Amino acid sequence: MTAGAAGLATRVVAWQRRHGRHDLPWQGTREPYRVWLSEIMLQQTQVSTVLAYYPRFLARFADVTQLAAASEDEVLALWSGLGYYSRARHLHRCAREVVARHGGSFPRTAAELATLPGIGRSTAAAIAAFCFGERAAILDGNVKRVLTRALGFGDDLAAAHHERALWARAEALLPTRDPHRAMPAYTQGLMDLGASVCSRRRPDCARCPLQDICVAAAQGQPERYPVRTRRLARQRLDLWLLLARDAQGRVWLQQRPERGIWARLFCLPLFDGRDALLARLPARARDEVVTHPPLRHVLTHRDLDLHVISARLRAADVGEGEGRWFGADEWPALGLPAPIRGLLAAR
Repeated sequence: MTAGAAGLATRVVAWQRRHGRHDLPWQGTREPYRVWLSEIMLQQTQVSTVLAYYPRFLARFADVTQLAAASEDEVLALWSGLGYYSRARHLHRCAREVVARHGGSFPRTAAELATLPGIGRSTAAAIAAFCFGERAAILDGNVKRVLTRALGFGDDLAAAHHERALWARAEALLPTRDPHRAMPAYTQGLMDLGASVCSRRRPDCARCPLQDICVAAAQGQPERYPVRTRRLARQRLDLWLLLARDAQGRVWLQQRPERGIWARLFCLPLFDGRDALLARLPARARDEVVTHPPLRHVLTHRDLDLHVISARLRAADVGEGEGRWFGADEWPALGLPAPIRGLLAAR
């Protein structure tokens, strides 16, 4: 390791201990279940959002055995609103594998952790570093930004061989002195720098412990890093939803297919257009429908415009086996997409 690399790790550890975050509910523990749960929740999700879900999840599933024993619907219901629902399904599968294959104890190395469902290389390294002090490199979006700027790594990360090269650089930077104590602080420090100092736009270089060794700061162009030329094109999708209620005020919900948007969640019936929706209604109901103003639901790479039509239906009006009626005392416990839960709560 070069002197500069050793200096980077030392600076990050010292900065984190003095200025980093120390009051998050998943900190101060080396319990793998709690660390794993937080890491999965924090994927593509801001800390402020996770803070509301993490304690509720632990209150319901205190350990991996309880989570493994739950049904998928229970897990999805508690996850509802966090988005990226495949994380919840993988979380459940992972818990069951930890119980079945490892007797309820998480593996102690990043390599073994990465074989479990939903745990990628960076997440496995974070768990191993936080819980077991393993010298394993993380490389999530925030950390990529910190390291590419500090190192002046200007190769295009859209190319797999450049991504592998950055992984190698990240591994070379890992602390070598007393890693069992240093690795949790170093790992958390990189995360904290990316979240609070080395932001995507307008990084606060004056507060950064790496400023005097940072190549991007010396160039005066930190926003140039990281370099990634291929970007996912943002899409807009129109969805038509039928909000059907019966005479008792129950709502008709269907479980979504295994694949596609909101997979395996309970949802209002979805249609590609207004005409397709109305065609499924009996003639008498079409004259009494209410069309609500469209709602915009923003996802990471997609904008959903939701067009809701309300109708009063009878049991004979809906298809057998396609769903069922749920009362106001039932649907809150289901795994529902956030906008659907909001619609039902508001109407």
